[in-house]
Amino acid sequence: MKNFIAKLFLVLWLLHIGCMGFATSFGGSSAQASTHFPTEEIIGFAKKVERTLASEGAHVAIVARMGRPLSEMPEGMHFTHVAFAVYSNITLANGSSVPGYAIYNLYQKNDRPDVSTLVQDFPVDFFAGVAQLEAGILIPSPELQQRLLQVIASSSYAALHDPRYSLIANPYTLGRQNCTEFVLDVINAAIYQTSDINIIKANTKAYFKAQTVNVNPLKLMLGSMFSAEVSTSDQRGKPVTATFEKIADYLQIYDHGSKVLMLTP
Repeated sequence: MKNFIAKLFLVLWLLHIGCMGFATSFGGSSAQASTHFPTEEIIGFAKKVERTLASEGAHVAIVARMGRPLSEMPEGMHFTHVAFAVYSNITLANGSSVPGYAIYNLYQKNDRPDVSTLVQDFPVDFFAGVAQLEAGILIPSPELQQRLLQVIASSSYAALHDPRYSLIANPYTLGRQNCTEFVLDVINAAIYQTSDINIIKANTKAYFKAQTVNVNPLKLMLGSMFSAEVSTSDQRGKPVTATFEKIADYLQIYDHGSKVLMLTP
């Protein structure tokens, strides 16, 4: 009996390790991560992203980073975290003000990975823990940029945030949210000029094509059992989620004048 229990615990432990690998393979939306590149390289790349945004005349854009190597990502997924880059006057430590881009994120809490919070940081912070220096940039049309700025500056921005986090949040339903779903909700609030989440979700379901989560069903089930940041409670049938690529496809169809760029060092 003792040997059986020992073997059972060993199996459960191995499954737990496997599920943790599943969870971290997405990279999530954590504000803290180990640095894989020299500081000067990260700063140089962050500045390149800012210069690119400025050269495109972007007042607001959607930016994406690679928190995990591509080889560890599920099929159809490339970037692990998405946020808004907003052209702003940034106050330095000495009190002076300089123009630049502030990054508006939805991040998981470090001590509660199933809970998220809205955090503003800067490009250097945004790219500090990436596994690969590559950025996805989605620049909306000038009209949509102006609408996005209005939403981000309003109370609707925070109201659209659901702190109940899941790595694979379903963009069509309520109950769980990740960074990409939040970005999509804000975009649709701007497109349809409403903060009514039911109207936003109805239009998301009608026009947005989500990414199927191509992960073994057993591994997905075990992931939801052992990792707090993985939940299937908001999924109906085969799990789906929003990704940078799917949001880019969406705007390329419905926002004439939007532009997609991929940057490397």
